Amino acid sequence: MDDPLVNVNGVSKAIRKQILVEEISFKIPRGSVLALCGGNGAGKSTVLRMIAGILQPSLGEISVNGLYWNKSRKQFSQQIGYMPDDYQFNQGLTAEEALTFWAALRRIPKRKVRVSEVLALVGLEDKRKHLVNTFSKGMRQRILFGQALLAKPPLLIMDEPTNGLDPFWMNEFVSLLQGIREEGHTVVFSTHQLEVADKIADQIVFLSHGKNVGSGPTEDIRTEFGSLYAAFNHSLGLK
Repeated sequence: MDDPLVNVNGVSKAIRKQILVEEISFKIPRGSVLALCGGNGAGKSTVLRMIAGILQPSLGEISVNGLYWNKSRKQFSQQIGYMPDDYQFNQGLTAEEALTFWAALRRIPKRKVRVSEVLALVGLEDKRKHLVNTFSKGMRQRILFGQALLAKPPLLIMDEPTNGLDPFWMNEFVSLLQGIREEGHTVVFSTHQLEVADKIADQIVFLSHGKNVGSGPTEDIRTEFGSLYAAFNHSLGLK
């Protein structure tokens, strides 16, 4: 924790006097995975968008690899691969063309080779010439996951990445994240599926109504409460 990749310090977000996130703080060590867990409206997406630099905090500050968005915007953005919870793809693009477009935006060298690597990684190599707008929700999720990986960023930010995935790809996703972590990448993702967080996350932050209602190393939470479900219910004051 002496040199975390991500430092979220006293962050709040309000829009039109509505408080979306209130005084959230946590740190993510390099090469680890943190899961933001909570139901709809808990503030998970807002927190991730602030870390990604898409939204700016109303209060507090966020640094990634020692960089701040308002001071070093370009360098800050280069640290991050971001996977949104959904995306409206251009109707005329194939899977290969979509990833090539994103690779060009990120100025990735040897784009053709890297796009092929990513398509194979997310299990869509045989669909490379298929139109993305014909894909199922789970396949679109895999394309979005792939584009976040293209530049091999130090930090991978994913908003509800397992939505729409079938059981096979749910397990594959966990395996992919384990491999990414072993390569030294840092990951933060949101989920309401506690079983996914339990399998892969080193740390958990429970959110409810924009507040941190419980957090800690996953192993410590299991030891204290027996399961993430029990811990989350306890954080909400439920039995």
